[in-house]
Amino acid sequence: MTAQTPQKPHTPQTAQTPQRPQRPPKKKRWLLRTPAADASARLFCFPYSGTGASMYNKWPDRVGPAEVCRIQLPGRENRVREEHFGTYEALAADLAPALLPHLDRPFGFFGHCGGALAAFATAHRLAGLGMPVPDVLFMSSQVAPHQGPYGRYLTMDETGLRGELERLTRVMGSEPVPDLIDLGLGVMNADLAANRAYRTPEPVVLPTRIRPLGWRDDQEVAPERMTGWEECAPAGQCARTVLPGDHHAFLRAPDPLVDVLAADLADAVAARAAQ
Repeated sequence: MTAQTPQKPHTPQTAQTPQRPQRPPKKKRWLLRTPAADASARLFCFPYSGTGASMYNKWPDRVGPAEVCRIQLPGRENRVREEHFGTYEALAADLAPALLPHLDRPFGFFGHCGGALAAFATAHRLAGLGMPVPDVLFMSSQVAPHQGPYGRYLTMDETGLRGELERLTRVMGSEPVPDLIDLGLGVMNADLAANRAYRTPEPVVLPTRIRPLGWRDDQEVAPERMTGWEECAPAGQCARTVLPGDHHAFLRAPDPLVDVLAADLADAVAARAAQ
């Protein structure tokens, strides 16, 4: 009898679970749309406390030579699932490099109320990193950072803030929806916390022109409180303007406001061309 070679026991193969390819992290959308390549200048607009980029829906897409670029902050509207930015300094650290590819021509920052502080902090960050800084900063209805924090919103209770959000919603042309007001209230509280925390111990001078914009009938920030911006610009580079209207007049992009923005941005384009 011929000896047989022992057979190795059969080991069943375990089915391998296919590995799902990992998705790259979703790119943050800081702008509602990619800036156009044909604009001579750009105006980046920062939303203010409790709101998103939609607050600029009534603005034109162009102001003089500049394309209006609406900035969207995390934690609201189409970025509602993202965490709030926390502080203006943290916001600026993320936003400055994201804007860099679009700072290849004359540009300005516009911010109203809390949005003005976010814009200033971002310009400060750009300057600190040696990146291009705005040719002009439009600071609407806000005191300079070394004079703040200031404003009655900062001391309001939940009932008062809810009423303000409802009023703002109506000013923007919609009727308040309770669930959306609840969501907006959370955003506003986080934004106001950032506002309270932002104060520079002394004036920060940025290498840019500053145009403080006061509103004649503003009950929140009277134009005469905005003199501190002169300490934040080089000598002769700050010109305050008082416009007709109340605290929310800017939402409608009134002609006097558009005229000031367009003129300053046209000057920026001409100055760059002359260099």
